Amino acid sequence: MPNNDFIDLLKLLVRAPSVVGAEHSFFRVLQRELEERGANVTWYEGLLVAQGSDPFSTMFSAHIDRHGLVCTGPNEFQYAAFVSANRTDLLNNSVSEELMTKVTERFNHEEIYAYEPWSGVYRGKGTIKSSYVCEFRNNLIFETEGLEGVVAGTPIAFKDQLQIVENRLEGQLDNVISAAALVHLFDHGFKGTAFFTAQEEAGKSWRYLLEWFRRFGGSTNRLFVVDTSPFPNLDAANEQLLVLREKDANATFNKESTKLLEELCMKNNISYLYKNRYVENENAKRAEQGLPPSSLGSTELGRIIAASNGLVDGTTIQIPTIGYHTMHESAAVESVDAFLDMLKVVSNI
Repeated sequence: MPNNDFIDLLKLLVRAPSVVGAEHSFFRVLQRELEERGANVTWYEGLLVAQGSDPFSTMFSAHIDRHGLVCTGPNEFQYAAFVSANRTDLLNNSVSEELMTKVTERFNHEEIYAYEPWSGVYRGKGTIKSSYVCEFRNNLIFETEGLEGVVAGTPIAFKDQLQIVENRLEGQLDNVISAAALVHLFDHGFKGTAFFTAQEEAGKSWRYLLEWFRRFGGSTNRLFVVDTSPFPNLDAANEQLLVLREKDANATFNKESTKLLEELCMKNNISYLYKNRYVENENAKRAEQGLPPSSLGSTELGRIIAASNGLVDGTTIQIPTIGYHTMHESAAVESVDAFLDMLKVVSNI
């Protein structure tokens, strides 16, 4: 079990809203927690940068936005990620009705609350009654109860609390659990740089990160991007403690960095899986059944590698989870322990 300091920090951050496109108030919470731990914190558009005494020794990045709703008119609420991304998915394709229908099924009857996007001030609570795909606007519409007075532009977060159930941490973990891990590193004397990015769920976070590297980075920059990695069921998620990647749908990752993680996993008896190989194996099975292939998935790192012309390179470290993009996403305690240990090992702590 992760120590109490980490659990207490994660409980705090889970309760702080950070809907995609309205992350400012969460950045304020992060800034306080990081500065209390001795980090030098700088705030840019869509990006919070926390640095220790040797900023370029090790660099990690985690997105901090979470799914939620946004008020778009009188008693009208839409899925924030699709609004923020101009109703496109992460590959800039039009959001399919199939995907939108899946989203509508995830959040019915969930408790929600409105907040001021800059300050995080609470503006009242409500409940999602139902949701549907509007064929005229090609977007998701949520019918709520209790937020009739909310004005357009107000973000709506899901009410959330961290639960520990059968040796699993449960809540809206993507990707607040990684953000908590990076903050926690500064408790242990982390000297490098931690980036916290906005609007990853809308496919935009890499732009903020790339802008920073263009202004302040070296000629080449090795980055470790941390996140959760979804699996279809508990058995599949429990097959390994950590998830590595050699590539995603957008780019091939740095081979030396990826190999380093593999060697560190083996040295520290941490079981691991390459997600791209897992997806390719599953796609072979799908092909035999006459089903279309699943995507390798898009990551923040893949997008920035593809766009940076060699300026930024690196690899990913991910926690295997189930219940992807729901209020009940969960990760095994053992995986979270391994994740925290790996971050320390990579950082030479």
